[in-house]
Amino acid sequence: MTTEIKRVWVSQPVIIGGGPSGLAVAACLKKRGLPALILERENCAASLWRNRTYDRLRLHLPKNFCQLPYMGFPPDFPSYPTKEQYIDYLDAYVKHFSIEPIYEEHVHIAEYDSAMGFWLVKTNSAEFVCRWLIVATGENADPVIPEIDGISDFQGQVLHTSLYKNGDEFEGEKVLVVGCGNSGMEISLDLCNCGAQVSIVVRDKLHILPRDILGKSTFGISMCLLKWFPIWLVDRFLLFCSRLILQDVRQLGFTRPELGPLEMKNITGKTPVLDVGTLAKIRSGQVKVVPGVRRFTNIGVEFVDGRVDEFDSVILATGYRTNVPSWLKEDEFFSKDDGYPKIPFPNGWKGKNGLYSVGFTKKGLLGTSIDAQRVAEDIAQQWKSETKHFHLRV
Repeated sequence: MTTEIKRVWVSQPVIIGGGPSGLAVAACLKKRGLPALILERENCAASLWRNRTYDRLRLHLPKNFCQLPYMGFPPDFPSYPTKEQYIDYLDAYVKHFSIEPIYEEHVHIAEYDSAMGFWLVKTNSAEFVCRWLIVATGENADPVIPEIDGISDFQGQVLHTSLYKNGDEFEGEKVLVVGCGNSGMEISLDLCNCGAQVSIVVRDKLHILPRDILGKSTFGISMCLLKWFPIWLVDRFLLFCSRLILQDVRQLGFTRPELGPLEMKNITGKTPVLDVGTLAKIRSGQVKVVPGVRRFTNIGVEFVDGRVDEFDSVILATGYRTNVPSWLKEDEFFSKDDGYPKIPFPNGWKGKNGLYSVGFTKKGLLGTSIDAQRVAEDIAQQWKSETKHFHLRV
């Protein structure tokens, strides 16, 4: 026997994803008098922040660069809100704008029916038919689990950062952190503070900058300077300040890329690491820098330089990827290779046939807010002229 899937005709825009991007565009639509239907695969809003982040996490950028449209953070929040504070902010945002996502709706396929002139969005429980489809599942939808030779033979614990909460359970263990982005560096610090013996894999070139310069946010200073100076000059200033504050990181096993940190972020999307104390642990020898992993053994790792070491646990700080290509059956707007819009920010928010994206700018929450407002304004103009006579039908 087969269960018949009901078809739901939706006059308002359908938003896929109930994280900050989906909430932001829903709020922007509401400000313009438009309803929206959010489909979220998990059982709560902002599930990445709520369920897949570590306890000590704080926003890496100041709160004024991370607020969503039309609602700032409470004035008593610190410059860098904690994970719990950010979740509280998002909950207040949902309540303030009366946003009501439909939870546990996992989208399997979304495709445009040219004969009908509508998008068909098939989930685990229904098929939604809509005029406008907003992809807001974000850049961090699914964990990246690398295929490393022998990893299945390793007898210790292996977990992705999406499952890591804190270092309490690793006290006294030898732990290898694979990945040296912001998460990898901060988790290494957390593990060290909890009494673990930590090694961190540094395979690629990367920029490490101080989080603050003379008490001011490095990112905030960069944004101000970019209004007056070219990016290459701002990059030189940042690297000069970094050398003064952090000293020469090459002595610690890090190699800087040829491109400056801001230029590299613009071209590749790779974010510089903002140091929150890990470098001091590396200088003191409490955290060791090791090269790339060649293969795992049953009790440890062989590195690319031939060294072998034993470990009790491995944390994969290997990031996330978008999951758009797995369910969106469309190949003009989104790339099937990386799951991002083919046209980069600031022009990658609108496709054809009522297809939009929010949260794929590689510019963080600031980029999300910009795109959310553009998408809402564009749909609002069409709504006023095309859909005054539409009604929701089930």
